[in-house]
Amino acid sequence: MSDRSTLSPVASVSRRDAVMKEIRRAIVVGTLKPGDKLTEVKLSSMLNVSRPTIREALTQLAQEGLLVQEPYRGLRVATLRPSEIMDIAKARTALDMLAAATILEDTTGRRLAMVEAAWDEYRRIASYPDPAVLHEAHIAFHRSFWVASENALLLRFWPVTEAHLTIALAQDQAARADPARALEIHEQLVRSMRSGDMEAIEAAFAVHTLDSAEQLIKLLEQQEETV
Repeated sequence: MSDRSTLSPVASVSRRDAVMKEIRRAIVVGTLKPGDKLTEVKLSSMLNVSRPTIREALTQLAQEGLLVQEPYRGLRVATLRPSEIMDIAKARTALDMLAAATILEDTTGRRLAMVEAAWDEYRRIASYPDPAVLHEAHIAFHRSFWVASENALLLRFWPVTEAHLTIALAQDQAARADPARALEIHEQLVRSMRSGDMEAIEAAFAVHTLDSAEQLIKLLEQQEETV
């Protein structure tokens, strides 16, 4: 196999990743909403990318859970039902607590420093006007807990978790936009981690994840009642 032939797939993957990034951004900013249908033909025309590349990107996003395949209806942006929102919140809380406990086992402070660095970045751009940038910083902050834990299984779970988190945040953003509240509850997480008190950490994650999920469910139910 020549060097040229081994390099050619890289360009294809790069374009696929660019398509995936653009679709994620559209979901975050609300251009694509939960339940919206996606077609290869339309996306190929809009993004000026070949249909095979679009197909690869859509397949990957579907595998991650950001899109769902419906028989005879094609792909659409995933929508989380109230029960799913709470199921995900409970699972995330358990996994986040596992990550937190592992981070605190590191007596050198190196792992906690990774979380602090992600928090500093998130806080730095908390008032940034671009929701996609805020979303990326938010995601990076939560990813930092799992990365800092250095737990191999958590890292393997992350892509699917990120997809569900993106959908939940998109639905949350559509239902309410409260950056001040978001900053406050994330700061509580960091403060609890600094304290090293597992009860305080569990309480902070409960407020951040479980309480937020319950509030989102109520908002979505209220919206359905008014439709």
